[in-house]
Amino acid sequence: MTSTEPASAETAAERPATTQRPLRAHAQRNRDKLIAVARTAFAAADDTVPLESIAREAGVGIGTLYRHFPTREALVEAVYAAELDDITTSAPALLERLPPQLALRAWMERYGAFVAMKRGMADALRAGRASGRIPTATTREGIIAAITMILAKGAETGSLRADVDPDDVATMLFGIFVATAALDTPEQTGRLLDLLIDALLPKPGH
Repeated sequence: MTSTEPASAETAAERPATTQRPLRAHAQRNRDKLIAVARTAFAAADDTVPLESIAREAGVGIGTLYRHFPTREALVEAVYAAELDDITTSAPALLERLPPQLALRAWMERYGAFVAMKRGMADALRAGRASGRIPTATTREGIIAAITMILAKGAETGSLRADVDPDDVATMLFGIFVATAALDTPEQTGRLLDLLIDALLPKPGH
């Protein structure tokens, strides 16, 4: 009996290690899928999105959703963090393939999608900010950092003005998206963004 116990104990110890890894990977895939579906759903919605529909679209049960995100707020915070990370890290990639003025215009479109997505989870975002789980200052710092990077590259190449405050650009951008949100006129939004880009181009003689 005693001679077989160490082997049995070793086998039992090994089994969880071999079975848990696929489960962890599978759980991560489910979590990523839920976040991806929620991002799309929140961006398309003007009101609260049912969690059941997110789970169904992701191909998982509502119990799986709640295991990853016990509350709506937890899901919203995960989606918000993923979106903000995309916004703040997209500037270098855009600058690698586009001139600064075009990179900035493309980044503005991406930022507009971020602002639109927030409307679909406004209540949960307000709760997150009130509790301190979603720091507003951190969000703005990330946005300003991306704009600063693109403006600096534009100033270096002479394609964008060097005397512009990135905070002013962020404020104007947010104003455009807020002002046009209820109108649902993407053509007007595009024209306003083009006007803003034009204002950031170097003027002859300056």
